[in-house]
Amino acid sequence: MSGENKTSILLVEDEENLHEALKLNLELEGYEVTSAFDGAAALKAVSNEYFDLIILDVMLPEMDGINVTETIRLSNNEVPILILSARNSSADRVLGLKKGADDYLTKPFNLEELLLRVHKLINKNKKLQDKTTLGDTYSFGSNQIDFRAQEATGFNGEKIQLSKKETMLLKLLIENKNEVVPREKILQSVWGYNVYPTTRTIDNFILNFRKYFEEDSRNPRYFHSVRGVGYKYAESE
Repeated sequence: MSGENKTSILLVEDEENLHEALKLNLELEGYEVTSAFDGAAALKAVSNEYFDLIILDVMLPEMDGINVTETIRLSNNEVPILILSARNSSADRVLGLKKGADDYLTKPFNLEELLLRVHKLINKNKKLQDKTTLGDTYSFGSNQIDFRAQEATGFNGEKIQLSKKETMLLKLLIENKNEVVPREKILQSVWGYNVYPTTRTIDNFILNFRKYFEEDSRNPRYFHSVRGVGYKYAESE
């Protein structure tokens, strides 16, 4: 289950001694740390894995941290980003925050302060991810789901026994009603994956949901795939 997963951090810093010191201290705090030493490697890691936080140096080879931040935000990835910078002018700080960073720390910094900010950003993000909590049962159209009993009644009145993963995925999609849930978030929340396998896994579940809950599964009203991004539960008349 995803609750047993370690909190994962992507550390992007090209200065090796600082990188090693930060990595060691973050691991001592119980975080799982993935290393990147330049902007391109950072973006590649973000496209392949789910992270709870990115710690990002501004001065990086080839592509700087501000551009990396901007690129991550363009793909609608809401991962919290903490920027580290040797530049401490307010203009630099404002630029970093404007491009999508959540926090900005200037070098040299106090290690304890960095760890405190890391902890706060991760907690804030986890709270934001816990959307409106649903009750034990939920109805839409002529369908009903009982999350606790892991069963549902489909549009034709048939009783359906749901697997644990089906129940978790339904809950996640419905809690984010009318919003696209990225495939990465689904795989991490429901399957507990940090490194993503194929999306076919989720596609098969969505096909099942359409079979259970859609009167016309070829023209779904509730369960939608958004190509290249993720999946959505919609509830519009």
